[in-house]
Amino acid sequence: MELSVSLLNAKERIETAKILNDSDINYLHIDIMDGKFVSNKDYSFEEVEKISSISAKKLDIHLMANEPEKYIERLILLPNINNITFHLEINKDINKLITLVKENKIKCGIAIKPDTDIKKLKPYLDKIDLILIMTVNPGAGGQKLIPSTIKKVHDIRKLVEDYPIILEVDGGINNETIKEVKEASIAVVGSYITKHDNMFERINNLKE
Repeated sequence: MELSVSLLNAKERIETAKILNDSDINYLHIDIMDGKFVSNKDYSFEEVEKISSISAKKLDIHLMANEPEKYIERLILLPNINNITFHLEINKDINKLITLVKENKIKCGIAIKPDTDIKKLKPYLDKIDLILIMTVNPGAGGQKLIPSTIKKVHDIRKLVEDYPIILEVDGGINNETIKEVKEASIAVVGSYITKHDNMFERINNLKE
Protein backbone atom coordinates (compact mmCIF):
# COMPACT_ATOMS: atom_id res chain seq x y z
CA MET A 1 0.00 0.00 0.00
CA GLU A 2 1.24 3.46 -0.87
CA LEU A 3 1.34 6.26 1.70
CA SER A 4 0.14 9.82 1.20
CA VAL A 5 1.02 12.03 4.17
CA SER A 6 -1.41 14.78 5.08
CA LEU A 7 0.25 18.00 6.19
CA LEU A 8 -3.00 19.41 7.60
CA ASN A 9 -2.05 19.10 11.27
CA ALA A 10 1.70 19.52 10.84
CA LYS A 11 3.06 22.34 12.99
CA GLU A 12 5.39 23.61 10.25
CA ARG A 13 4.09 22.39 6.91
CA ILE A 14 6.97 23.59 4.75
CA GLU A 15 9.61 22.14 7.09
CA THR A 16 7.67 18.90 7.39
CA ALA A 17 7.47 18.63 3.60
CA LYS A 18 11.24 19.13 3.39
CA ILE A 19 11.89 16.39 5.95
CA LEU A 20 9.55 14.01 4.13
CA ASN A 21 11.56 14.47 0.93
CA ASP A 22 13.98 11.92 2.40
CA SER A 23 11.29 9.47 3.49
CA ASP A 24 9.80 6.38 1.91
CA ILE A 25 6.34 7.91 1.40
CA ASN A 26 4.72 8.25 -2.02
CA TYR A 27 2.74 11.50 -1.94
CA LEU A 28 1.97 14.61 0.10
CA HIS A 29 -1.76 14.96 0.71
CA ILE A 30 -3.07 18.53 0.58
CA ASP A 31 -6.56 19.21 2.00
CA ILE A 32 -7.87 22.46 0.54
CA MET A 33 -11.03 23.65 2.34
CA ASP A 34 -13.23 26.57 1.36
CA GLY A 35 -15.04 27.15 4.67
CA LYS A 36 -18.36 26.33 2.95
CA PHE A 37 -18.34 22.67 1.94
CA VAL A 38 -16.77 22.13 5.37
CA SER A 39 -16.67 24.65 8.20
CA ASN A 40 -12.89 25.01 8.22
CA LYS A 41 -10.93 27.03 5.68
CA ASP A 42 -7.32 26.05 5.07
CA TYR A 43 -4.40 26.25 2.64
CA SER A 44 -3.85 29.34 0.55
CA PHE A 45 -2.81 28.81 -3.05
CA GLU A 46 0.51 30.44 -2.20
CA GLU A 47 1.17 27.79 0.44
CA VAL A 48 0.33 24.96 -1.97
CA GLU A 49 2.56 26.59 -4.58
CA LYS A 50 5.43 26.74 -2.09
CA ILE A 51 5.00 23.10 -1.04
CA SER A 52 4.88 22.07 -4.70
CA SER A 53 8.13 23.90 -5.41
CA ILE A 54 10.13 22.31 -2.57
CA SER A 55 8.65 18.80 -2.48
CA ALA A 56 10.33 15.80 -4.07
CA LYS A 57 6.99 14.01 -3.68
CA LYS A 58 4.01 14.42 -5.97
CA LEU A 59 1.02 16.24 -4.49
CA ASP A 60 -2.26 14.44 -3.84
CA ILE A 61 -4.84 17.25 -3.84
CA HIS A 62 -8.16 16.86 -2.01
CA LEU A 63 -10.61 19.71 -2.61
CA MET A 64 -13.29 20.14 0.03
CA ALA A 65 -14.93 23.01 -1.80
CA ASN A 66 -18.31 23.83 -3.29
CA GLU A 67 -16.70 25.40 -6.37
CA PRO A 68 -13.64 23.23 -7.10
CA GLU A 69 -13.18 24.64 -10.61
CA LYS A 70 -11.79 27.86 -9.09
CA TYR A 71 -9.00 25.86 -7.48
CA ILE A 72 -8.49 23.44 -10.36
CA GLU A 73 -7.84 26.27 -12.81
CA ARG A 74 -4.86 27.39 -10.68
CA LEU A 75 -3.63 23.98 -9.56
CA ILE A 76 -3.21 22.70 -13.12
CA LEU A 77 -0.51 25.34 -13.59
CA LEU A 78 1.71 23.73 -10.93
CA PRO A 79 4.32 21.19 -12.05
CA ASN A 80 4.11 18.67 -9.23
CA ILE A 81 0.45 17.57 -9.08
CA ASN A 82 -0.28 13.84 -9.22
CA ASN A 83 -4.06 14.03 -8.89
CA ILE A 84 -6.89 16.41 -8.09
CA THR A 85 -9.86 15.01 -6.20
CA PHE A 86 -13.15 16.78 -5.56
CA HIS A 87 -16.32 15.68 -3.76
CA LEU A 88 -19.25 13.89 -5.34
CA GLU A 89 -21.66 15.67 -2.99
CA ILE A 90 -21.25 19.14 -4.52
CA ASN A 91 -23.97 20.61 -6.71
CA LYS A 92 -21.88 20.82 -9.85
CA ASP A 93 -21.51 19.21 -13.29
CA ILE A 94 -19.20 16.35 -12.29
CA ASN A 95 -18.42 15.35 -15.87
CA LYS A 96 -17.32 18.89 -16.71
CA LEU A 97 -14.97 18.92 -13.71
CA ILE A 98 -13.50 15.54 -14.67
CA THR A 99 -12.78 16.87 -18.16
CA LEU A 100 -11.17 20.03 -16.77
CA VAL A 101 -8.72 17.95 -14.72
CA LYS A 102 -7.97 15.22 -17.23
CA GLU A 103 -7.47 17.45 -20.26
CA ASN A 104 -4.47 18.81 -18.40
CA LYS A 105 -2.86 15.35 -18.08
CA ILE A 106 -3.60 15.13 -14.34
CA LYS A 107 -5.31 12.16 -12.69
CA CYS A 108 -8.85 12.88 -11.52
CA GLY A 109 -10.43 11.55 -8.36
CA ILE A 110 -13.85 11.69 -6.74
CA ALA A 111 -14.16 11.76 -2.95
CA ILE A 112 -17.18 10.52 -1.00
CA LYS A 113 -18.27 11.12 2.57
CA PRO A 114 -18.87 8.19 4.94
CA ASP A 115 -22.67 8.34 4.51
CA THR A 116 -22.79 8.78 0.71
CA ASP A 117 -24.42 5.98 -1.31
CA ILE A 118 -21.69 4.35 -3.37
CA LYS A 119 -24.13 3.72 -6.25
CA LYS A 120 -23.87 7.44 -7.04
CA LEU A 121 -20.32 6.76 -8.28
CA LYS A 122 -21.48 4.48 -11.11
CA PRO A 123 -21.93 7.13 -13.86
CA TYR A 124 -18.28 8.18 -13.52
CA LEU A 125 -16.40 4.89 -13.18
CA ASP A 126 -15.25 4.85 -16.81
CA LYS A 127 -13.94 8.42 -16.57
CA ILE A 128 -12.03 8.74 -13.29
CA ASP A 129 -8.68 7.45 -12.04
CA LEU A 130 -9.24 7.42 -8.29
CA ILE A 131 -11.88 7.22 -5.58
CA LEU A 132 -11.11 8.78 -2.20
CA ILE A 133 -13.13 7.07 0.52
CA MET A 134 -13.47 9.27 3.57
CA THR A 135 -13.21 7.10 6.68
CA VAL A 136 -14.03 10.12 8.85
CA ASN A 137 -16.30 13.09 8.23
CA PRO A 138 -14.36 15.65 6.16
CA GLY A 139 -13.16 18.95 7.54
CA ALA A 140 -10.77 18.25 10.41
CA GLY A 141 -7.70 16.14 11.09
CA GLY A 142 -7.06 13.88 14.07
CA GLN A 143 -10.42 12.05 14.02
CA LYS A 144 -10.96 8.34 14.69
CA LEU A 145 -11.82 6.04 11.80
CA ILE A 146 -15.57 5.35 11.55
CA PRO A 147 -15.92 1.53 11.74
CA SER A 148 -18.76 1.33 9.18
CA THR A 149 -16.46 2.71 6.49
CA ILE A 150 -14.36 -0.48 6.56
CA LYS A 151 -17.17 -2.34 4.79
CA LYS A 152 -17.53 0.60 2.41
CA VAL A 153 -13.95 0.11 1.23
CA HIS A 154 -14.75 -3.55 0.51
CA ASP A 155 -17.99 -2.68 -1.32
CA ILE A 156 -16.32 -0.06 -3.49
CA ARG A 157 -13.50 -2.47 -4.33
CA LYS A 158 -16.18 -4.82 -5.71
CA LEU A 159 -17.94 -1.96 -7.50
CA VAL A 160 -14.80 -0.97 -9.44
CA GLU A 161 -13.40 -4.45 -10.10
CA ASP A 162 -13.80 -3.98 -13.87
CA TYR A 163 -12.16 -0.54 -13.91
CA PRO A 164 -8.54 0.57 -13.44
CA ILE A 165 -9.47 2.79 -10.50
CA ILE A 166 -7.19 3.47 -7.53
CA LEU A 167 -8.85 3.35 -4.10
CA GLU A 168 -7.59 5.78 -1.48
CA VAL A 169 -8.70 5.97 2.16
CA ASP A 170 -8.49 9.06 4.34
CA GLY A 171 -9.18 9.51 8.03
CA GLY A 172 -8.04 7.99 11.29
CA ILE A 173 -5.35 5.82 9.72
CA ASN A 174 -2.61 4.52 12.02
CA ASN A 175 -0.55 1.35 12.35
CA GLU A 176 -3.61 -0.58 13.59
CA THR A 177 -6.45 0.78 11.42
CA ILE A 178 -4.39 0.50 8.23
CA LYS A 179 -4.83 -3.28 8.54
CA GLU A 180 -8.61 -2.82 8.31
CA VAL A 181 -8.49 -0.98 4.97
CA LYS A 182 -5.91 -3.07 3.15
CA GLU A 183 -8.16 -3.36 0.08
CA ALA A 184 -7.27 0.25 -0.69
CA SER A 185 -4.18 1.11 -2.75
CA ILE A 186 -3.30 4.38 -0.99
CA ALA A 187 -3.69 5.35 2.67
CA VAL A 188 -3.72 8.99 3.70
CA VAL A 189 -2.02 9.36 7.07
CA GLY A 190 -1.73 12.62 8.96
CA SER A 191 -1.41 13.08 12.71
CA TYR A 192 -0.04 9.58 13.31
CA ILE A 193 3.07 10.66 11.37
CA THR A 194 3.29 14.44 11.55
CA LYS A 195 2.57 14.75 15.29
CA HIS A 196 5.38 12.34 16.20
CA ASP A 197 8.98 13.31 16.97
CA ASN A 198 10.31 10.56 14.70
CA MET A 199 8.23 10.62 11.52
CA PHE A 200 10.46 8.06 9.80
CA GLU A 201 9.82 5.55 12.59
CA ARG A 202 6.07 5.99 12.19
CA ILE A 203 6.35 5.56 8.41
CA ASN A 204 8.29 2.32 8.93
CA ASN A 205 5.59 1.08 11.33
CA LEU A 206 2.95 1.61 8.65
CA LYS A 207 5.06 -0.01 5.93
CA GLU A 208 5.49 -3.12 8.08
